[in-house]
Amino acid sequence: MTENSTETGVGKLETRGIEPVPDAECHGRPLQLFWVWFAANISILGLPLGATLVAFKQLNIWQAVLAAAIGSIGSFAIVGIISIAGRRGRAPSLTLSRAIFGARGNIGPTLVSLLSRLGWETVNTTTAVYVLLSLYSLAIGAPVAAKEVPVLTVIGIIIFVLLTMVVSGLGHATLLVTQKWATWVFGALNLVIGAFLISHINWTAVFDAEPAPLSALLIGIGTIAAGTGIGWANAGADMSRYQASKVKGSHLVASAALGAGIPLVLLITLGGLLSVGDNSLASATDPIAAIRELLPAWMAVPYLIAAFGGLLLCNYLSVYSAGLTTLTLGLKAKRYQAVGVDIVVITIGSIYFMLIANSFYGPFITFISLLAVPITAWVGIFIVDLFGRTYYDPDGLLNTGRTSPYWYAGGFEWRAVGAWAFAIVAGLSFTTIGTTADDVWFNGPLAATWIGENGLGWVATFLLSAGIYGILGGARKGTKAALEAKEAGNAR
Repeated sequence: MTENSTETGVGKLETRGIEPVPDAECHGRPLQLFWVWFAANISILGLPLGATLVAFKQLNIWQAVLAAAIGSIGSFAIVGIISIAGRRGRAPSLTLSRAIFGARGNIGPTLVSLLSRLGWETVNTTTAVYVLLSLYSLAIGAPVAAKEVPVLTVIGIIIFVLLTMVVSGLGHATLLVTQKWATWVFGALNLVIGAFLISHINWTAVFDAEPAPLSALLIGIGTIAAGTGIGWANAGADMSRYQASKVKGSHLVASAALGAGIPLVLLITLGGLLSVGDNSLASATDPIAAIRELLPAWMAVPYLIAAFGGLLLCNYLSVYSAGLTTLTLGLKAKRYQAVGVDIVVITIGSIYFMLIANSFYGPFITFISLLAVPITAWVGIFIVDLFGRTYYDPDGLLNTGRTSPYWYAGGFEWRAVGAWAFAIVAGLSFTTIGTTADDVWFNGPLAATWIGENGLGWVATFLLSAGIYGILGGARKGTKAALEAKEAGNAR
């Protein structure tokens, strides 16, 4: 898709699609991205993630802080590294990926990325509607289940997706400003809530807790990384393609790592503190309700507003990225129309899982966790390629036909596609897929190993995809001179 349009101002429609942004229109600064990533990770739902480190991994609080810092800051540093590609190529992450996997070979990673985005957006939407139902239950003084009030549930879904559509549909400039100012509002609200939650901490138990083995700490770091930055890695270039050419790569890495890392470390640490000697938060099927129970009654409404706002800020960025991924997959539409398509899908999905299906979180989180394996394999290849690729052909990125410089062999760059496929198979061999220990759908042949039992299959996937692609040669056509030489040879 090609549109000769530019990013417009705040409140105006961004009509640019996936075509590379001309350098003359790139005036972005890393501080803008700092606020984007901060806002997307300010949700109070980071508390249960910290609770699992202490309750289930048996880390003491100092180990939990270390795991939170290394896991979240480190994984979002990967997001920042991929943002460097956005500054170089001026296009979304999955569009740039065409240069690596080929015009046809890139379909697989793009489809997986889109499914993962839509999945998490459905999780955000359903959770936000549960927040709205909690507000309604407070108003009437009685608990309410979604299936008991189907009309109200559908209205809640529509409210959330329309609020998402307003910002994600308008586009990049509006998203930047919204995320910045919302950070201050919801950040302040979260600080107030956190101050009340601190009164529930058992400080004696915190300081008396024994440290867990080093292996448990490593597993905790992997758990945090997999649950935070790894899931956002394929959105890095989506937000950085408007950054100025003079912006340093290290500043892009810092903006993502610190922007997301600061709120995540604070929230994960607080969740860990709350769980010392009490695993109720870590084991709660409804963490929203579990956290609310720890607060005074009058704080329930501010807390629920903060939870709703955090989910909305996360959804803004996710849906914006999903719209670009949908265009990369081949939808012939304008960017805001692609956002509309994604909104329709998550609306239907949310209605189904809230009003028809018997369960939601278990099967859906399992499905999304499964998609993390191919996404991690893509990340490994993309990063290795970035070290050797300094140029992306702007016309070639949009040309998916045989004349594209990224057509390679039948539309596939077999070194990248082969490394991706092998790493996926290897990663799945360490993976157990199921909703519970008694409901296992798939058990990989290496799932009983230390790597498999401790949920580190995604680490093996990353190392294998990166290593194999690197050994096979990486970005052999990654410079402008190499690409021009290849095109000259084809023309003879």
